[in-house]
Amino acid sequence: MSSMVSRTQIAADAGAIARFGGPLLVNNLALAGMGFADTVMAGQLGARDLAGLAIGTAWYNLFMFMGLGALMAISPVVAHAYGAADNAAVTRAARQSWWVVLALSVLLVLGMWQAGWALPALNIAPEILPVAIGYAEAISWGLPGMMGFLALRFTSEGLGHTRPIMYIAVAALIFNVFANWVFMYGKLGMPALGAIGCGVASALAMWLMFAAMLVYVHRHPVYRPFDLFRRIDRPDSHVIGQLLRLGIPISGSILAEGGLFVAAALLMGAMGAVTAGAHQVALNFAAFMFMMPLSISSATTIHVGHTLGRGDVARARAAGFVGIGMCVAVMTVSACGIVLWNDQIAAMYTRDEAVRSLAASLLFAAAVFQISDGVQVGTAGALRGFKDTAVPMALCWFSYWAVGFSLAYVLGVVRGLGPFFVWVGLIAGLSVCAVLLLTRYRWVSRRAVYSASGAR
Repeated sequence: MSSMVSRTQIAADAGAIARFGGPLLVNNLALAGMGFADTVMAGQLGARDLAGLAIGTAWYNLFMFMGLGALMAISPVVAHAYGAADNAAVTRAARQSWWVVLALSVLLVLGMWQAGWALPALNIAPEILPVAIGYAEAISWGLPGMMGFLALRFTSEGLGHTRPIMYIAVAALIFNVFANWVFMYGKLGMPALGAIGCGVASALAMWLMFAAMLVYVHRHPVYRPFDLFRRIDRPDSHVIGQLLRLGIPISGSILAEGGLFVAAALLMGAMGAVTAGAHQVALNFAAFMFMMPLSISSATTIHVGHTLGRGDVARARAAGFVGIGMCVAVMTVSACGIVLWNDQIAAMYTRDEAVRSLAASLLFAAAVFQISDGVQVGTAGALRGFKDTAVPMALCWFSYWAVGFSLAYVLGVVRGLGPFFVWVGLIAGLSVCAVLLLTRYRWVSRRAVYSASGAR
């Protein structure tokens, strides 16, 4: 292949990923914006509310990651079927996903309700507990709505139709900020609930997102060839098994990484309100910037899945590398921005001088792992496009827990070096994961190309 053709192919793959990823970026930034708004508005109430929000959010994320990962399997399954022009397979996957949503909704809400005994058992500072538990219980009511939204979202993503997801997320962000104002500060006759009001607002926003997506998918003509809502199919063990075989490892991978950050938040919670609040500031901003490579990663899954569905394995392998490179590029820019403006970023969140000073130092640590984070999330998206999820899950658990959490706990807690060294553990875990996943993708995609060549 000539260099000119190679450059043309790279440009075409990057363009396809950007077309899919652009609306997803707006969607993810809007969802992250909800967390940003929660954190900023809680920060104005003081260190106690900010720390309670941090711990409550960490508990919620633990269960959200489980559901998110399980349902992410819908996207590559639908993408492969759509690339192969198999409309019936698209319909089967979409309809059977509702049984997964139903089971997840029950399990996740029941899990969220255990915050009342679990958080005290984790030695969280007593002054934080009432806010953290109240927030967790309030937001738990929104989880079924979020699971329904995600099922529709990933079906739509698999079809390459990402624009409605963007519009709905922006509307939810606007609603969430307004509802925060109402429930946090006691406006329009409502009681002033403080940070717990963030949980109420977020739960309502989740149901709004589900309702809007349901109406859109039901009415828009692009979905009509798949006849998604004509009837409710009985559970199909084969299709549900396919979704779960992909989805459970994805959930495990996301839980491995997300659980590491949850564990870090809980370690910070035991160090007091100032430390927990500063950690929330740094983590929230890092999560906000992470939405950019996460969008590219999801778009890479879609594009690689479509390309594989058409039978072009070599092109799919190259497209995966293009997506990984795009993730690294945006995270490099992000790292530079955090290094240059970490003090100003911290000042956006809180007026508490102690929280702001510590948050600025933790943001510097966040800048260090940006590139590793870009590599791992981009590679994870490419691997999902190849429907490779089980081994990546094992690699994630090793990286984040055997390496990342062990270092965070030993350095930050056992040796008493403080919150910055908890983040050193996070950096180590993400870096090891990036190397292992990239090595895995090179092997899996090369093997797929050889197999396809041999078949011909």
